[in-house]
Amino acid sequence: MIQQEENVMKTPNGQHVPTSKQVTTSKKVTDHLANERTFLAWIRTGLATITFGFVVERFGLLLRELGFKGNTTGIPSHLSSFFGVSLTVLGVIMMMVALLQFLQNRLSIDAERFHPSASFPIILAILASLVGVLLALYLFLTG
Repeated sequence: MIQQEENVMKTPNGQHVPTSKQVTTSKKVTDHLANERTFLAWIRTGLATITFGFVVERFGLLLRELGFKGNTTGIPSHLSSFFGVSLTVLGVIMMMVALLQFLQNRLSIDAERFHPSASFPIILAILASLVGVLLALYLFLTG
């Protein structure tokens, strides 16, 4: 028979087992795990951006191979390559900055002086928005 005493359970063979109320996790541990989850989310986003860049570049190549020129007067046909490479470079930069941010956050958490920086998300949002506007303009002019 199992007996329960103030957050400690006693098994039939006499061992004391802490209950979930007694097990505590350090605040630093949860902060480090959250930092790691955030880093991995940025890595996934960087990989998705690289993949999207690859697709944009290859789609332009496919259109050129099939002979679709459309209304591209005055617009270079290799512009999709520019956008594809730009997105790929943006994805790589995103992952490198995410790594630096992860390492900086890790040191700040250990020193108990963590204050999140807003510069990385702001710069990334501006760059991604700029690439999106340029892609929309390119699609409008070539469509």
